[in-house]
Amino acid sequence: MKPPALLPVELKGALPVRLAILLGVFSADRLTKLWAMARLAPRSGLPLLPFFHLTYVENTGAAFGIGRSRNGFFVGLTLALLGMLVFMRRRWPRGDRWLEGGFLLVVGGALGNLYDRLAYGFVVDFLDFRVWPVFNVADSCVTVGACCLAWGLSRLEKTSVSRC
Repeated sequence: MKPPALLPVELKGALPVRLAILLGVFSADRLTKLWAMARLAPRSGLPLLPFFHLTYVENTGAAFGIGRSRNGFFVGLTLALLGMLVFMRRRWPRGDRWLEGGFLLVVGGALGNLYDRLAYGFVVDFLDFRVWPVFNVADSCVTVGACCLAWGLSRLEKTSVSRC
């Protein structure tokens, strides 16, 4: 007789996949920032297209220059928001790809920028579309992940309203 399964079938083996995704997001962010520090920092910028440059920026604030030189505040805010996200995740249905993917992208990106703040005292940004603040891979992951979370949570609301 087989022992009962501890996890539903759709979640078996999911932890290694989740960790690999999280590590992949974090690693992509770290590697691109290390490249930017080594190759872009010595120069003023690298134009690739008329509307897109690679420009090295040491960002001590948040987007749009908000909170410049308040690194400690943003470290605390990041930790608080990560804690809140982990707490909220416990209430989400398991196996929802929008929620899981969004969660992993947000956490991986947030950890990438948190690493910078703790290691350097600033976040390395380098993607420059000339009409938007310079950003990085972690920022992109946080943004896309937040959109995935919003979509997944809106789908949950619709299903819970239709069940009433």
